[in-house]
Amino acid sequence: MVRFALFGAGRIGRMHADNIAAHPQARLVAVYDVVRPAAETVAEKHGARVATTVEEILEDGEIDAVLIASSTDTHVDLITRAAKAEKAILCEKPIDLDRERVDACWAEIAPLEPFVQIGFNRRFDPSFARLRESLREGELGGLRQLLITSRDPELPSRAYMEVAGGLLRDMTIHDFDMARFLLPEEPVEVSCFAAALIDPVVAELGDHDTAMVLLRTESGIQVCISNYRRAVYGYDQRIEAVCEQGAILADNMRPTTLERWTASHTEARDPLLHFFIERYREAYVRELDAFIEALEEKREPPVTFEDGRRALILADAAYESLRSGRTVAVEFD
Repeated sequence: MVRFALFGAGRIGRMHADNIAAHPQARLVAVYDVVRPAAETVAEKHGARVATTVEEILEDGEIDAVLIASSTDTHVDLITRAAKAEKAILCEKPIDLDRERVDACWAEIAPLEPFVQIGFNRRFDPSFARLRESLREGELGGLRQLLITSRDPELPSRAYMEVAGGLLRDMTIHDFDMARFLLPEEPVEVSCFAAALIDPVVAELGDHDTAMVLLRTESGIQVCISNYRRAVYGYDQRIEAVCEQGAILADNMRPTTLERWTASHTEARDPLLHFFIERYREAYVRELDAFIEALEEKREPPVTFEDGRRALILADAAYESLRSGRTVAVEFD
């Protein structure tokens, strides 16, 4: 039984609390949020206690692991303090918005050999995981191209965009990690095109809502990432792998598989699932499964601190490409 404390009781924190409470090998012990009523709501629902300080959780010897679902600007501090307190750590992405802070964090905690898993939940989606297996098995020969489509149904709030770090570090970072997860080798070049086409507020904030990113590996494999933040038809999440002997598509998910034929419609289907919690519900459960399994078996977590660092490096390279108008070489070291 892994005893968890939760940092952050917002939308994604509440979802993680539900998953911990439902897991047969986990128990939610304590919840902390700077907004105490939010913590109280989650704690009451799951029979946990409300912690009044971070220290209260980290000094509790009965707590085995912490799940960090608080705002991004708190991640490095909580990871560092939790590692020093010898807690296992599952932290939502990104580690931080600044590579120097990420590198300094790891330099400080690496000697402790901490157990840190970063929350790139999409790796645990059954379709994407099976796609990776197919590519590793060479089912259709060598990989030639990846086409990753990731489109949100609506813009986030202004308040969210003000602190999220920009489209490429907030949204596209998932796609950078997915590219690394599926590719047989690391990307070596990045080209990025992005604009604010949906709402003047996005441009006012210096952010983007529409982007196309191209990656290339040393052997020439190409990746195209398409991002858009107003897909009125739903949360669009698809990946196509073009291979030597064919192609493999991981398609969108819908509430049901029903199709309807009428005088005005052919093969009419349900709308796409609305957003990330609905679309990746099973992936989040499997992510927690993998964390607990690796912790209990004393194995390296399936998504490491270095994976989080490398996704951020790709985002930084994409921003450099956007600023310079050039293709940028990727330097992971």
